Amino acid sequence: MKAAPARILITGASGCVGQHIAAQLYRDTDAELLLLLRDPAKLTAVPANDPRITLLVADLRELTPHAGAIATATRVIHTATAWGDPERAMAVNVVAVKQLLAFTSPEWLEQVIYFSTASLLNRQLELLPEALSEGTEYIQTKALCLQQLEQHPLAERIVAVFPTLVFGGAVDGKGPFPTSYLTAGLGEACRWLWLAKWLRADASFHFIHAADIAQVCCHLATRPHQSNPEPGQGALRRLVLGQPAISVDATVSQLCRWRRSWRPPLGLNLQGALIEALIKLLRIEVNAWDRFSIRQRHFVHEPVSPPERFGLVSHAASLAAVFEQARLPHRGRPGS
Repeated sequence: MKAAPARILITGASGCVGQHIAAQLYRDTDAELLLLLRDPAKLTAVPANDPRITLLVADLRELTPHAGAIATATRVIHTATAWGDPERAMAVNVVAVKQLLAFTSPEWLEQVIYFSTASLLNRQLELLPEALSEGTEYIQTKALCLQQLEQHPLAERIVAVFPTLVFGGAVDGKGPFPTSYLTAGLGEACRWLWLAKWLRADASFHFIHAADIAQVCCHLATRPHQSNPEPGQGALRRLVLGQPAISVDATVSQLCRWRRSWRPPLGLNLQGALIEALIKLLRIEVNAWDRFSIRQRHFVHEPVSPPERFGLVSHAASLAAVFEQARLPHRGRPGS
């Protein structure tokens, strides 16, 4: 007798990452999808009227009307989040997560994939103390939620994924998937390339495309859940999603090559007094977390988990592939 299809609840289902995950699960599996979202009109990557898809239209802070549907989920992929307003960030990023898990059925629930951010973690994937002491309302609430999930009765069923810098969608906003904030920012980066090409920065980071986040999540969500195989982590599994680290200088050089723009072989070292001067000259608002990030410089992690760590092939393993997928023009004003 054929097993019943999985019932996978995706929160934040109208976002860039949420839609990539929903689209891959819809395309590659027979899973029934419960899509929690606030605005159905923003759902563009999957057909809302398909019998395999159930829309749960609600704010994450008002889940009670959908408690019955949530209880039927065998898997949960929680991508929804909030930032900007401290009260809303606490309500969505902490309180609503507790409520969401409380509405699940321990009898049926096999796995929760919980989305956080790699900014919280040090190189060894441990929580940065500064995330709680100096973080924005978003960083602080995500750090608090992670601490609580580590002690949650369902911790053994939780995989916490920490995306690094997320690209996705197109710079012109046209296409089946929403544009991520980072991809949308490529246009602004190009407008400042005339200045950036003259600067040098000792800093590095990871990035990942939303399609590759979807690959990893769909891989995890369609296989039997297992106890955490990562050494030294405890019950809750932590996975930082990203490609191998790249330096800021290499990023600027690659963007220059893509835009057919010459970059001088020498430049000004961006540190200390020069950073402060640019902050004042460009009238940039800097908060405590920004200051910490400037001091930290290298946001790199080990291990990092691109699709290849799971036997998959990355959709966009390089910045050139990211620029191509974003339809970033080689010349002219991006997004025009």
